Amino acid sequence: MVDITSKPQAHRMALAKGKIRLRKETVERIKAGEIKKGDVFTVARVSAIQAVKETPKNILLCHQIQVTSVNVDFEVGEDFIEVGVEVKAISQTGVEMEALNGVVAALLNIWDMVKYLEKDESGNYPFTKIEDVRIERKVKSVVDR
Repeated sequence: MVDITSKPQAHRMALAKGKIRLRKETVERIKAGEIKKGDVFTVARVSAIQAVKETPKNILLCHQIQVTSVNVDFEVGEDFIEVGVEVKAISQTGVEMEALNGVVAALLNIWDMVKYLEKDESGNYPFTKIEDVRIERKVKSVVDR
């Protein structure tokens, strides 16, 4: 683990985004609330928040930090859902891994909830794809004392 003992506390923010490509019919069923397992957006939101909080358990050597805010947003397109996870903390280290972990967890939960609609006749997923997971923006500003 990297020694951050001498680093000053700073306001940290990271916004991560990622997309899941789905069949158009699946996106329509999600918007109509017709998914067997329940409300896709609620489950994805809660899974993202939980993943942010558990990042040090999932990413080896990642520092435990006190997260002060998590915001999860969705953009629904014709054949995709984009997830955005913004994480804030006052910490000695950044929150990029927390934001990325939240995005990936949300996308995987979406896939899990709709996989029965995405499978082809052989049980594969030719149209389903997680893509473009990235840090969209990060901010660091020193805490005034």
